[in-house]
Amino acid sequence: MNKTVLMAWSGGKDSTLALAALRADPRVTVVGLLTTVTPTYDRVSIHGIRRSILAAQADALALPVFEAALEPGTDNAGYEAAWRDAFERAQRAVGPAHAIAYGDLFLEDVRAYREAQVATLGVGAEFPLWGQNTREVAERFVAAGYEAYLTCVDTTLLAAEFAGRRYDAALLADLPVDVDPCGERGEFHTCVVNGPLFRRGIAVRVGERVRREGRFEYCDLMHQ
Repeated sequence: MNKTVLMAWSGGKDSTLALAALRADPRVTVVGLLTTVTPTYDRVSIHGIRRSILAAQADALALPVFEAALEPGTDNAGYEAAWRDAFERAQRAVGPAHAIAYGDLFLEDVRAYREAQVATLGVGAEFPLWGQNTREVAERFVAAGYEAYLTCVDTTLLAAEFAGRRYDAALLADLPVDVDPCGERGEFHTCVVNGPLFRRGIAVRVGERVRREGRFEYCDLMHQ
C-alpha cells in the first residue's frame, strides 16, 4: 500500500534530506509541505527564511506548501491550533495523508512531542533520518551538492560570525567540537536554495545580520 505523507518543512537541510529519503522510498508519496510562518515578520518561524524563498522552494520541489501562521509570542496551545489548521487545509487540498514526516535526528523529547501531537490529528509520524550519525548526515548533504546558508545562530552556543556562512565542507571544519554538525541542539538553522531535489536553483544573496532576543543572530537571505 502506498503511504501518503506531508513533510514538516523548515526550509533547512534536515527537512531537505528527510524529504529526499521519502522520495527515494517507492512505498511513499509526499503530497505537500507544512511550514510554520510568522506573518508579522513575513518569514518562516525560527529559521528566519523569507516567505518568498519558502514559496520558491515549494515551486522548485513541485509541492504545495501549507502555512501554519504564528504571531510573535504565540503559546503552545496557539501553535497546536495553527498546526491543526494547516494540516486540515492540506487534507482538503491534497487528500488524506497517513503521516507527517520530520527531519529530527536524535532528541527524544522532541520526537515524543511530535508523536503526541500527530496522534491528536489521527495520523502517524515519520522520522526518516532518526538515529543517523549527524557528522555523516552533514557530510552527505554537502557531498550531494546542496547549497545552503546559516540563517540563524544561537550565540550562546556558536559564534555570531557563522550567521550567513554557506553550509559547506569549510564550515563543517570550522565548527567547534561541541557543536553538533547538524545543529540538532539548536546551535544554528539553515536555508537550502539548490540541490538534487530542486527543479531549479533559487538565486539569493546574503544580506544584513541582526541580533534578536539578545542571543539569536539572524542573517537575512535575500531572494533575487
